[in-house]
Amino acid sequence: MPKSYLSEAEKAGMSENCAILAESVAAGKAGDEEAAWQWLALAELPAHSLLSAKKRNGADWIRAKGLRTDTAEKAYGKDWLDRNI
Repeated sequence: MPKSYLSEAEKAGMSENCAILAESVAAGKAGDEEAAWQWLALAELPAHSLLSAKKRNGADWIRAKGLRTDTAEKAYGKDWLDRNI
């Protein structure tokens, strides 16, 4: 697991995915970009956000960042990274 920047009390009441995203933001605010990206790679991101990231940065960028793509695969098909959508 990446370095944590939030206490358990700060994460109390959050869903697991929300806590992961909050950890990513907190790591970024602390200047720890590596941990911020590591936390983001654990998050379940919406399909439309992943598609937008692909259009802006390319499929290889998504792969290099290690982002989870299961939501996009469900919405656009397993090969969505390699197709024009």
